Amino acid sequence: MDQSKRYCNLNLKEADLIADGRHILCAYIMKPKAGYEPIPTAAHFAAESSTGTNVEVCTTDDFTRGVDALVYEVTALEDGDYVMKIAYPNALFDRNVSDGRAMIVSFLTLTIGNNQGMSDVEYAKMVDFYVPREMLMLFDGPAMNIADMWRVLGRAQVNGGMVVGTIIKPKLGLRPKPFADACYQFWLGGDFIKNDEPQGNQVFAPMKETIALVADSMRRAQDATGEAKLFSANITADDPFEMIRRGELILETFAENASHVAFLVDGYVGGPSAITLCRRYFPGQFLHYHRAGHGAVTSRQSKRGYNVLTHMKMARLQGASGIHTGTMGFGKMEGHKEEKMVAYMLERDVADGLYYRQDWHGMKPTTPIISGGMNALRLPGFFDNLGHSNVIQTSGGGAFGHKAGAIAGARSLRQAHEAWTRGIDLVTFAMDHAELRGAFESFPHDADHLYPGWREKLKVAA
Repeated sequence: MDQSKRYCNLNLKEADLIADGRHILCAYIMKPKAGYEPIPTAAHFAAESSTGTNVEVCTTDDFTRGVDALVYEVTALEDGDYVMKIAYPNALFDRNVSDGRAMIVSFLTLTIGNNQGMSDVEYAKMVDFYVPREMLMLFDGPAMNIADMWRVLGRAQVNGGMVVGTIIKPKLGLRPKPFADACYQFWLGGDFIKNDEPQGNQVFAPMKETIALVADSMRRAQDATGEAKLFSANITADDPFEMIRRGELILETFAENASHVAFLVDGYVGGPSAITLCRRYFPGQFLHYHRAGHGAVTSRQSKRGYNVLTHMKMARLQGASGIHTGTMGFGKMEGHKEEKMVAYMLERDVADGLYYRQDWHGMKPTTPIISGGMNALRLPGFFDNLGHSNVIQTSGGGAFGHKAGAIAGARSLRQAHEAWTRGIDLVTFAMDHAELRGAFESFPHDADHLYPGWREKLKVAA
Protein backbone atom coordinates (compact mmCIF):
# COMPACT_ATOMS: atom_id res chain seq x y z
CA MET A 1 0.00 0.00 0.00
CA ASP A 2 1.51 3.35 -1.09
CA GLN A 3 1.10 5.73 1.86
CA SER A 4 3.07 8.62 0.40
CA LYS A 5 0.02 10.84 -0.17
CA ARG A 6 -0.69 10.82 3.57
CA TYR A 7 2.74 10.49 5.18
CA CYS A 8 4.88 12.58 2.81
CA ASN A 9 4.81 16.32 2.32
CA LEU A 10 7.91 17.34 0.43
CA ASN A 11 6.69 20.92 0.27
CA LEU A 12 7.34 21.40 3.97
CA LYS A 13 10.33 23.62 4.69
CA GLU A 14 12.70 22.63 7.49
CA ALA A 15 13.16 26.24 8.60
CA ASP A 16 9.38 26.62 8.94
CA LEU A 17 9.12 23.40 10.97
CA ILE A 18 11.85 24.61 13.32
CA ALA A 19 10.31 28.06 13.68
CA ASP A 20 6.90 26.53 14.41
CA GLY A 21 8.36 24.37 17.21
CA ARG A 22 5.68 21.67 17.08
CA HIS A 23 7.79 18.78 15.77
CA ILE A 24 10.85 16.77 16.67
CA LEU A 25 12.84 16.36 13.46
CA CYS A 26 14.86 13.23 12.70
CA ALA A 27 17.37 12.54 9.93
CA TYR A 28 18.17 9.00 8.79
CA ILE A 29 20.41 7.31 6.29
CA MET A 30 18.02 4.91 4.57
CA LYS A 31 18.16 2.36 1.79
CA PRO A 32 15.05 0.68 0.35
CA LYS A 33 15.20 -3.01 -0.44
CA ALA A 34 15.57 -3.97 -4.07
CA GLY A 35 12.39 -3.35 -6.00
CA TYR A 36 11.07 -0.60 -3.70
CA GLU A 37 11.02 3.11 -4.44
CA PRO A 38 12.48 5.58 -1.90
CA ILE A 39 9.49 7.89 -1.32
CA PRO A 40 6.86 5.16 -0.74
CA THR A 41 9.37 3.35 1.48
CA ALA A 42 9.99 6.53 3.49
CA ALA A 43 6.25 7.07 3.81
CA HIS A 44 5.80 3.51 5.07
CA PHE A 45 8.59 4.12 7.59
CA ALA A 46 6.88 7.30 8.87
CA ALA A 47 3.52 5.57 9.03
CA GLU A 48 4.91 2.69 11.06
CA SER A 49 6.57 5.25 13.35
CA SER A 50 3.31 7.02 14.09
CA THR A 51 -0.36 6.54 13.18
CA GLY A 52 -0.22 4.18 10.21
CA THR A 53 -1.16 0.54 9.68
CA ASN A 54 -0.60 -1.83 6.79
CA VAL A 55 -4.23 -1.51 5.71
CA GLU A 56 -6.87 1.22 5.79
CA VAL A 57 -8.83 1.03 9.04
CA CYS A 58 -12.23 2.41 9.95
CA THR A 59 -11.07 3.98 13.24
CA THR A 60 -8.85 6.70 11.73
CA ASP A 61 -10.39 10.17 12.13
CA ASP A 62 -9.36 13.71 11.27
CA PHE A 63 -7.60 14.25 14.60
CA THR A 64 -5.50 11.13 14.07
CA ARG A 65 -4.37 12.42 10.69
CA GLY A 66 -3.27 15.62 12.43
CA VAL A 67 -0.57 13.76 14.37
CA ASP A 68 0.89 11.80 11.47
CA ALA A 69 4.66 11.71 11.19
CA LEU A 70 5.55 13.39 7.90
CA VAL A 71 8.45 12.76 5.57
CA TYR A 72 9.61 16.18 4.40
CA GLU A 73 12.83 15.30 2.57
CA VAL A 74 14.20 12.32 0.63
CA THR A 75 17.57 13.07 -0.98
CA ALA A 76 19.66 10.58 -2.95
CA LEU A 77 23.32 10.09 -2.03
CA GLU A 78 26.03 8.96 -4.40
CA ASP A 79 26.31 5.46 -2.91
CA GLY A 80 22.66 4.54 -3.40
CA ASP A 81 21.57 5.53 0.10
CA TYR A 82 19.08 8.30 0.86
CA VAL A 83 18.87 11.02 3.47
CA MET A 84 15.37 10.70 4.87
CA LYS A 85 13.99 13.39 7.18
CA ILE A 86 10.81 12.98 9.20
CA ALA A 87 8.87 15.47 11.34
CA TYR A 88 7.26 13.85 14.39
CA PRO A 89 4.53 15.94 16.09
CA ASN A 90 5.34 16.68 19.72
CA ALA A 91 1.95 15.31 20.71
CA LEU A 92 2.92 11.79 19.63
CA PHE A 93 5.45 11.34 22.41
CA ASP A 94 4.52 9.77 25.73
CA ARG A 95 4.53 11.92 28.89
CA ASN A 96 4.86 10.90 32.52
CA VAL A 97 1.61 10.54 34.44
CA SER A 98 3.39 11.82 37.57
CA ASP A 99 4.80 15.10 36.28
CA GLY A 100 4.01 15.45 32.57
CA ARG A 101 7.65 15.25 31.55
CA ALA A 102 9.05 13.59 28.43
CA MET A 103 11.01 10.35 28.19
CA ILE A 104 13.69 8.94 25.91
CA VAL A 105 11.99 5.53 25.97
CA SER A 106 9.05 6.98 24.03
CA PHE A 107 11.35 8.87 21.66
CA LEU A 108 13.22 5.66 20.77
CA THR A 109 10.06 3.55 20.58
CA LEU A 110 8.71 5.78 17.83
CA THR A 111 11.85 6.79 15.95
CA ILE A 112 13.66 3.41 15.86
CA GLY A 113 10.89 1.04 16.89
CA ASN A 114 9.14 -1.42 14.59
CA ASN A 115 10.40 0.49 11.58
CA GLN A 116 13.80 -1.19 12.02
CA GLY A 117 12.39 -4.52 10.86
CA MET A 118 10.19 -3.49 7.93
CA SER A 119 10.15 -5.69 4.84
CA ASP A 120 10.75 -2.85 2.37
CA VAL A 121 13.64 -1.20 4.25
CA GLU A 122 17.14 -2.59 3.76
CA TYR A 123 18.35 -0.37 6.61
CA ALA A 124 17.68 2.99 8.23
CA LYS A 125 19.94 4.60 10.82
CA MET A 126 19.12 7.76 12.73
CA VAL A 127 22.08 10.13 12.38
CA ASP A 128 20.75 13.37 13.90
CA PHE A 129 17.65 14.86 15.47
CA TYR A 130 16.35 18.25 16.52
CA VAL A 131 14.29 18.98 19.65
CA PRO A 132 12.25 22.21 19.81
CA ARG A 133 12.28 24.29 22.97
CA GLU A 134 8.80 23.15 24.04
CA MET A 135 9.94 19.53 24.18
CA LEU A 136 13.47 20.26 25.38
CA MET A 137 12.05 21.81 28.55
CA LEU A 138 10.32 18.50 29.36
CA PHE A 139 13.57 16.52 29.67
CA ASP A 140 15.56 16.40 32.91
CA GLY A 141 18.97 17.46 31.63
CA PRO A 142 22.05 17.18 33.87
CA ALA A 143 21.93 18.12 37.54
CA MET A 144 25.74 18.22 37.82
CA ASN A 145 28.82 18.23 35.61
CA ILE A 146 32.58 18.82 35.69
CA ALA A 147 32.14 22.19 37.41
CA ASP A 148 30.91 20.30 40.49
CA MET A 149 34.05 18.15 40.41
CA TRP A 150 36.19 21.28 40.10
CA ARG A 151 34.45 22.67 43.17
CA VAL A 152 35.27 19.54 45.20
CA LEU A 153 38.86 19.69 43.93
CA GLY A 154 39.14 23.36 44.91
CA ARG A 155 39.60 24.63 41.36
CA ALA A 156 38.17 27.55 39.42
CA GLN A 157 34.60 27.04 38.27
CA VAL A 158 35.48 28.11 34.70
CA ASN A 159 38.21 26.38 32.71
CA GLY A 160 39.23 24.28 35.69
CA GLY A 161 41.03 21.90 33.34
CA MET A 162 41.44 18.17 32.98
CA VAL A 163 40.43 15.88 35.82
CA VAL A 164 43.22 13.28 35.93
CA GLY A 165 41.62 9.87 36.19
CA THR A 166 42.09 6.15 35.73
CA ILE A 167 40.40 2.77 35.65
CA ILE A 168 42.03 0.26 37.96
CA LYS A 169 43.58 -2.52 35.88
CA PRO A 170 42.78 -5.33 35.55
CA LYS A 171 39.17 -4.22 35.61
CA LEU A 172 38.06 -7.65 36.81
CA GLY A 173 39.93 -10.16 38.95
CA LEU A 174 41.21 -8.06 41.85
CA ARG A 175 40.07 -8.84 45.38
CA PRO A 176 39.01 -5.94 47.61
CA LYS A 177 42.37 -5.13 49.21
CA PRO A 178 44.51 -5.14 46.03
CA PHE A 179 41.86 -3.00 44.34
CA ALA A 180 41.81 -0.49 47.18
CA ASP A 181 45.61 -0.47 47.38
CA ALA A 182 45.77 0.38 43.65
CA CYS A 183 43.29 3.21 44.25
CA TYR A 184 45.49 4.61 47.00
CA GLN A 185 48.60 4.53 44.81
CA PHE A 186 46.93 6.34 41.92
CA TRP A 187 45.34 8.94 44.19
CA LEU A 188 48.78 9.95 45.43
CA GLY A 189 49.31 11.42 41.95
CA GLY A 190 45.85 11.76 40.37
CA ASP A 191 42.31 12.97 41.02
CA PHE A 192 39.68 10.48 39.92
CA ILE A 193 39.13 6.72 39.82
CA LYS A 194 36.18 4.94 38.28
CA ASN A 195 34.82 1.46 38.56
CA ASP A 196 34.73 -0.07 35.12
CA GLU A 197 31.48 -1.16 33.53
CA PRO A 198 31.44 -4.84 34.66
CA GLN A 199 32.48 -4.19 38.27
CA GLY A 200 29.90 -4.44 41.00
CA ASN A 201 29.37 -7.17 43.56
CA GLN A 202 31.42 -10.14 42.32
CA VAL A 203 31.79 -13.09 44.68
CA PHE A 204 35.56 -12.49 44.91
CA ALA A 205 35.09 -8.76 45.53
CA PRO A 206 31.91 -8.16 47.55
CA MET A 207 30.75 -4.56 47.20
CA LYS A 208 30.39 -3.94 50.93
CA GLU A 209 33.98 -4.97 51.59
CA THR A 210 35.46 -3.30 48.51
CA ILE A 211 33.69 0.03 48.98
CA ALA A 212 34.70 0.19 52.66
CA LEU A 213 38.36 -0.28 51.75
CA VAL A 214 38.19 2.23 48.86
CA ALA A 215 36.60 4.82 51.15
CA ASP A 216 39.45 4.28 53.60
CA SER A 217 42.00 4.63 50.77
CA MET A 218 40.42 7.93 49.79
CA ARG A 219 40.69 9.26 53.35
CA ARG A 220 44.32 8.22 53.61
CA ALA A 221 45.22 9.62 50.17
CA GLN A 222 43.57 12.94 51.02
CA ASP A 223 45.48 13.08 54.30
CA ALA A 224 48.76 12.25 52.54
CA THR A 225 48.38 14.78 49.70
CA GLY A 226 46.21 17.48 51.23
CA GLU A 227 44.06 17.25 48.07
CA ALA A 228 40.48 16.10 47.49
CA LYS A 229 40.00 12.84 45.59
CA LEU A 230 37.08 11.50 43.53
CA PHE A 231 35.61 8.03 42.97
CA SER A 232 32.95 6.82 40.52
CA ALA A 233 31.12 3.75 41.81
CA ASN A 234 29.12 1.45 39.55
CA ILE A 235 25.53 1.07 40.79
CA THR A 236 24.11 -0.54 37.62
CA ALA A 237 21.63 -3.36 38.16
CA ASP A 238 18.55 -4.89 36.54
CA ASP A 239 16.41 -4.05 39.57
CA PRO A 240 15.85 -0.35 40.40
CA PHE A 241 15.62 -1.18 44.09
CA GLU A 242 19.03 -2.86 43.88
CA MET A 243 20.45 0.28 42.26
CA ILE A 244 19.04 2.40 45.07
CA ARG A 245 20.43 0.02 47.70
CA ARG A 246 23.88 0.15 46.12
CA GLY A 247 23.80 3.94 45.93
CA GLU A 248 22.73 4.33 49.54
CA LEU A 249 25.35 1.83 50.73
CA ILE A 250 28.08 3.76 48.91
CA LEU A 251 27.02 7.14 50.28
CA GLU A 252 26.75 5.75 53.81
CA THR A 253 30.23 4.23 53.54
CA PHE A 254 31.97 7.30 52.11
CA ALA A 255 30.11 9.41 54.71
CA GLU A 256 31.86 12.80 54.99
CA ASN A 257 33.26 12.26 51.48
CA ALA A 258 29.89 11.51 49.87
CA SER A 259 30.20 14.64 47.72
CA HIS A 260 33.39 13.14 46.28
CA VAL A 261 31.46 10.19 44.82
CA ALA A 262 29.96 9.84 41.35
CA PHE A 263 27.58 7.06 40.37
CA LEU A 264 28.42 5.11 37.23
CA VAL A 265 25.49 3.64 35.29
CA ASP A 266 25.83 1.44 32.21
CA GLY A 267 23.42 3.58 30.23
CA TYR A 268 23.27 1.65 26.97
CA VAL A 269 22.77 -1.85 28.38
CA GLY A 270 20.84 -0.59 31.42
CA GLY A 271 18.74 1.73 29.28
CA PRO A 272 17.05 5.08 29.84
CA SER A 273 15.22 3.78 32.91
CA ALA A 274 18.50 3.14 34.75
CA ILE A 275 19.84 6.59 33.84
CA THR A 276 16.65 8.37 34.84
CA LEU A 277 16.42 6.46 38.13
CA CYS A 278 19.92 7.61 39.09
CA ARG A 279 19.31 11.17 37.86
CA ARG A 280 16.12 11.54 39.89
CA TYR A 281 16.84 9.48 43.00
CA PHE A 282 20.41 10.76 43.48
CA PRO A 283 20.36 14.29 42.02
CA GLY A 284 23.23 15.35 44.27
CA GLN A 285 25.71 12.90 42.69
CA PHE A 286 27.60 13.22 39.43
CA LEU A 287 25.86 10.81 37.01
CA HIS A 288 28.60 8.98 35.11
CA TYR A 289 27.09 7.48 31.94
CA HIS A 290 29.11 4.50 30.72
CA ARG A 291 28.16 3.53 27.17
CA ALA A 292 29.43 -0.07 27.10
CA GLY A 293 27.79 -1.97 24.24
CA HIS A 294 26.79 1.09 22.21
CA GLY A 295 28.94 0.02 19.26
CA ALA A 296 26.33 -2.62 18.43
CA VAL A 297 24.27 0.17 16.88
CA THR A 298 26.51 3.27 16.71
CA SER A 299 29.56 1.85 14.91
CA ARG A 300 30.08 2.79 11.28
CA GLN A 301 29.71 -0.87 10.34
CA SER A 302 26.16 -0.93 11.73
CA LYS A 303 23.53 0.27 9.28
CA ARG A 304 20.64 0.29 11.76
CA GLY A 305 19.79 1.96 15.03
CA TYR A 306 21.48 5.31 15.63
CA ASN A 307 24.92 6.90 15.51
CA VAL A 308 27.22 8.29 18.20
CA LEU A 309 25.96 11.86 17.81
CA THR A 310 22.37 10.75 18.41
CA HIS A 311 23.47 8.74 21.45
CA MET A 312 25.26 11.74 22.95
CA LYS A 313 22.31 14.08 22.44
CA MET A 314 19.98 11.61 24.14
CA ALA A 315 22.41 11.29 27.07
CA ARG A 316 22.32 15.05 27.65
CA LEU A 317 18.53 15.10 27.48
CA GLN A 318 18.33 12.30 30.04
CA GLY A 319 20.61 14.10 32.47
CA ALA A 320 24.05 12.49 32.18
CA SER A 321 26.62 14.56 34.07
CA GLY A 322 29.37 13.01 31.99
CA ILE A 323 29.50 10.39 29.26
CA HIS A 324 32.30 8.46 27.62
CA THR A 325 32.97 9.94 24.20
CA GLY A 326 36.00 7.94 23.12
CA THR A 327 39.26 9.53 22.12
CA MET A 328 38.41 10.89 18.64
CA GLY A 329 41.03 8.70 17.05
CA PHE A 330 43.80 9.53 19.56
CA GLY A 331 43.41 6.33 21.61
CA LYS A 332 42.79 2.61 21.08
CA MET A 333 39.06 2.77 20.27
CA GLU A 334 37.49 3.45 16.89
CA GLY A 335 37.12 7.17 16.39
CA HIS A 336 37.74 10.13 14.16
CA LYS A 337 39.10 13.61 14.73
CA GLU A 338 35.91 15.18 13.38
CA GLU A 339 34.01 13.62 16.27
CA LYS A 340 34.76 16.75 18.29
CA MET A 341 31.29 17.70 16.98
CA VAL A 342 30.05 15.19 19.55
CA ALA A 343 31.89 16.93 22.39
CA TYR A 344 30.62 20.34 21.28
CA MET A 345 27.06 19.02 21.20
CA LEU A 346 27.46 17.92 24.82
CA GLU A 347 29.20 21.08 26.04
CA ARG A 348 27.80 24.05 24.17
CA ASP A 349 24.48 25.84 24.41
CA VAL A 350 24.20 25.95 20.61
CA ALA A 351 25.95 23.35 18.45
CA ASP A 352 25.85 22.09 14.89
CA GLY A 353 25.15 18.43 14.28
CA LEU A 354 25.32 16.55 11.02
CA TYR A 355 21.97 17.94 9.84
CA TYR A 356 20.55 20.18 12.58
CA ARG A 357 21.70 23.05 14.73
CA GLN A 358 20.54 22.39 18.28
CA ASP A 359 19.82 25.21 20.73
CA TRP A 360 19.89 23.75 24.26
CA HIS A 361 18.24 26.84 25.78
CA GLY A 362 20.44 26.88 28.85
CA MET A 363 20.31 23.15 29.67
CA LYS A 364 23.39 22.32 31.74
CA PRO A 365 26.23 20.79 29.68
CA THR A 366 27.29 17.17 29.84
CA THR A 367 31.03 16.61 30.35
CA PRO A 368 33.03 14.45 27.90
CA ILE A 369 34.83 11.56 29.60
CA ILE A 370 37.88 10.53 27.60
CA SER A 371 39.05 6.93 27.83
CA GLY A 372 40.44 4.13 25.72
CA GLY A 373 44.20 3.81 25.25
CA MET A 374 45.22 7.34 26.21
CA ASN A 375 48.52 8.19 27.84
CA ALA A 376 50.47 11.37 28.56
CA LEU A 377 52.01 11.46 25.08
CA ARG A 378 48.65 11.46 23.29
CA LEU A 379 47.02 14.19 25.37
CA PRO A 380 48.45 17.32 23.65
CA GLY A 381 47.19 16.25 20.22
CA PHE A 382 43.78 15.46 21.67
CA PHE A 383 43.56 18.88 23.35
CA ASP A 384 44.71 20.62 20.18
CA ASN A 385 41.93 18.91 18.24
CA LEU A 386 39.26 19.64 20.84
CA GLY A 387 40.44 23.18 21.54
CA HIS A 388 40.37 22.92 25.34
CA SER A 389 41.13 20.51 28.19
CA ASN A 390 37.96 20.70 30.30
CA VAL A 391 37.38 16.95 30.29
CA ILE A 392 37.56 13.97 32.59
CA GLN A 393 40.34 11.74 31.34
CA THR A 394 40.66 8.13 32.45
CA SER A 395 43.87 6.34 31.49
CA GLY A 396 44.13 2.73 32.64
CA GLY A 397 47.23 1.43 30.93
CA GLY A 398 48.40 5.03 30.50
CA ALA A 399 48.76 5.23 34.27
CA PHE A 400 49.42 1.68 35.45
CA GLY A 401 51.59 0.94 32.41
CA HIS A 402 54.14 3.58 33.43
CA LYS A 403 57.50 1.99 34.14
CA ALA A 404 57.66 3.63 37.58
CA GLY A 405 54.14 2.64 38.63
CA ALA A 406 50.76 4.27 39.19
CA ILE A 407 51.90 7.37 41.09
CA ALA A 408 54.36 8.31 38.36
CA GLY A 409 51.78 7.44 35.69
CA ALA A 410 49.25 9.80 37.25
CA ARG A 411 51.81 12.56 37.57
CA SER A 412 52.89 12.13 33.95
CA LEU A 413 49.29 12.77 32.85
CA ARG A 414 49.11 15.87 35.02
CA GLN A 415 52.45 17.10 33.67
CA ALA A 416 51.35 16.58 30.05
CA HIS A 417 48.29 18.69 30.75
CA GLU A 418 50.39 21.39 32.37
CA ALA A 419 52.77 21.46 29.40
CA TRP A 420 49.86 21.87 26.98
CA THR A 421 48.22 24.65 28.99
CA ARG A 422 51.56 26.51 29.15
CA GLY A 423 52.26 25.98 25.46
CA ILE A 424 55.49 24.07 26.07
CA ASP A 425 56.62 21.26 23.79
CA LEU A 426 56.17 17.92 25.56
CA VAL A 427 59.73 16.72 25.00
CA THR A 428 61.11 19.99 26.33
CA PHE A 429 58.86 19.78 29.40
CA ALA A 430 59.95 16.17 29.99
CA MET A 431 63.58 17.26 30.38
CA ASP A 432 62.76 18.67 33.80
CA HIS A 433 59.90 16.33 34.80
CA ALA A 434 60.95 12.77 35.58
CA GLU A 435 57.48 11.24 35.43
CA LEU A 436 56.76 12.66 31.96
CA ARG A 437 60.18 11.56 30.79
CA GLY A 438 59.29 8.11 32.08
CA ALA A 439 56.15 8.14 29.96
CA PHE A 440 58.30 8.49 26.84
CA GLU A 441 60.28 5.44 27.91
CA SER A 442 57.13 3.53 28.92
CA PHE A 443 55.31 4.07 25.63
CA PRO A 444 58.13 4.15 23.05
CA HIS A 445 55.91 3.27 20.09
CA ASP A 446 53.77 6.37 20.66
CA ALA A 447 56.89 8.43 21.41
CA ASP A 448 58.56 7.43 18.14
CA HIS A 449 55.41 8.12 16.15
CA LEU A 450 54.39 11.41 17.77
CA TYR A 451 57.74 12.93 18.78
CA PRO A 452 60.52 11.97 16.31
CA GLY A 453 63.93 12.70 17.74
CA TRP A 454 62.83 12.43 21.37
CA ARG A 455 65.54 9.89 22.20
CA GLU A 456 68.33 12.29 21.26
CA LYS A 457 66.79 15.18 23.15
CA LEU A 458 66.14 13.13 26.28
CA LYS A 459 69.37 11.14 25.87
CA VAL A 460 67.59 7.77 25.88
CA ALA A 461 69.28 4.86 24.12
CA ALA A 462 67.32 2.94 21.50
